[in-house]
Amino acid sequence: MRILVTGGTGQVGTELRQFNWPQGVEIIAPNRAELDLADQEAVQAYVMAGGFAAVINPAAYTAVDRAESEPLAAFRINALAPAALAAATREAGIPLLHVSTDYVFDGHKTGAYVESDPVSPVSVYGASKEAGEQAVRSINPRHVIMRTAWVFSPHGANFVKTMLRLGATRPELGVVDDQRGCPTPAKAIAEALGVIALRLIADQDAPCGIYHLAGDEETSWHGFAREIFRQAAERGLQTPRLNAITTADYPTPARRPANSVLASAHLAKDYAILPPDWRAGLTQTLDALEIARVEETR
Repeated sequence: MRILVTGGTGQVGTELRQFNWPQGVEIIAPNRAELDLADQEAVQAYVMAGGFAAVINPAAYTAVDRAESEPLAAFRINALAPAALAAATREAGIPLLHVSTDYVFDGHKTGAYVESDPVSPVSVYGASKEAGEQAVRSINPRHVIMRTAWVFSPHGANFVKTMLRLGATRPELGVVDDQRGCPTPAKAIAEALGVIALRLIADQDAPCGIYHLAGDEETSWHGFAREIFRQAAERGLQTPRLNAITTADYPTPARRPANSVLASAHLAKDYAILPPDWRAGLTQTLDALEIARVEETR
């Protein structure tokens, strides 16, 4: 049984390749030379020729600020590629699992966002991801769209690794404290996608639709950084003094939602998948980074 995973070198894609799949499952994770997601015809041809049982699409254009000046590039990967995948998977009669983002919301809601809340993206990146959601929903009925937020892992670029890099060289850091969300380990996202994919393959009547998966407790970017450096200090790493700043103190080309908190109860109800303990996930990430550092010095 073959499952196609796009974006195999990204945070979630890497964890999907490392997931403990059952015997007999073969993960196909092509690189860009083998599958160019910007080429819609190539995407459809690749899926139709692959003999896949399901497609998992965590690939995305994630340069949030650069998307403001590169909207065509963002929409090509975040909207047109999912549309091509949805068309091909519908024709092949297989499910499509698509990863989306909290950035489809404007952040004005007081409480946690649920799947039925109206979307209203405030950035090009958010708009491109919302367009991708629309395409998947409208083209392939056998879809699962998983919205997540504040993803981190030992792989690729993310907030945890940025904080550690800056903290190693700067005595003081200002981190935004008026944007709130739920940090989410990429490993937990991959595990959830794996469980859902296997059920969708085995059961034609398995639940489909939009689901949220985010960490078990909300915090701010400043609170997230504080926990990163608390755990880093326990490992003897250099840590800076943290200052809480506002969004206005740190202007960026793209607007970010002030509230990115996602409620994950729907996923727990349909698939018995609970929100991950993000602090434990952070510990695992720091452990993995520490092991990688030791191996580099050998």
